[in-house]
Amino acid sequence: MKKLIIILLSIFTIFSLVGCKDSSKGTQGNNEKKEIVVGASPVPHKEILEKVKPILEKEGYKLKIVEFTDYVTPNTALQEGQLDANFFQHVPYLKKSNEEKNLDLDYTVKVHIEPMGLYSRKIKNVNELKKGSVIAIPNDATNGSRALRVLESAGIIKLKSGELVSKLDIVENPRGIKIQELDAPQLPRVLSEVDGAVINTNFAIEGKLNPTKDALVIEAKDSPYANILAVKKKDKDKGYIKALSKALNSEEIKKFIEEKYNGNIIPAF
Repeated sequence: MKKLIIILLSIFTIFSLVGCKDSSKGTQGNNEKKEIVVGASPVPHKEILEKVKPILEKEGYKLKIVEFTDYVTPNTALQEGQLDANFFQHVPYLKKSNEEKNLDLDYTVKVHIEPMGLYSRKIKNVNELKKGSVIAIPNDATNGSRALRVLESAGIIKLKSGELVSKLDIVENPRGIKIQELDAPQLPRVLSEVDGAVINTNFAIEGKLNPTKDALVIEAKDSPYANILAVKKKDKDKGYIKALSKALNSEEIKKFIEEKYNGNIIPAF
């Protein structure tokens, strides 16, 4: 009887150890996932990621791109685990989103800069703006602030000092310019309805606008608003995120950005 009990205990121990080993292997497999799901806006982010695909394939990873056309959903989807990363925003926007929505997101690498510009279908020069002209800007806090600074750089308005400003912070407005706040993707579509609009380069390109040729005023190329790869803080050091970050900062991608966008979009690495 004692021998039988010893044999049974031995068998139980062996199966327990095998089970632990298999469980450990399963956990490791989750950390070493081979499909990376990334949310991105169409232009230029999705276009850049399409060029990243073959680079990642050489490292054994498959890249799945999920397209978004707004500035809110990609961060929510990332926080909720529907995405492994997203690529559509700059650092100030990410920080603001974290604060406002209590998100736990961070970024790994800066990829490119998209200079914001003032566009118009009605005038050829900012000096042609009349009393009460309407200029549309993005309605989110960070891009709205950035757009107002573009107008200030052209001498159209003067603002209070500070990292983030709104139209309430305009201290000088000699032409009585009216600021209209709209969703960023709508701005190219309403351009014929307003006197001007300050548009993010990705949406300007989608609207068949050339920032270098069509913008009446364009943001300085040393802008701090570099577009980034955003991830959950807890995922920053995972192998698949490191592989994606490295691919986005590769020489192949730098060359693609320089050649494809001809200076309208600039590598930030």
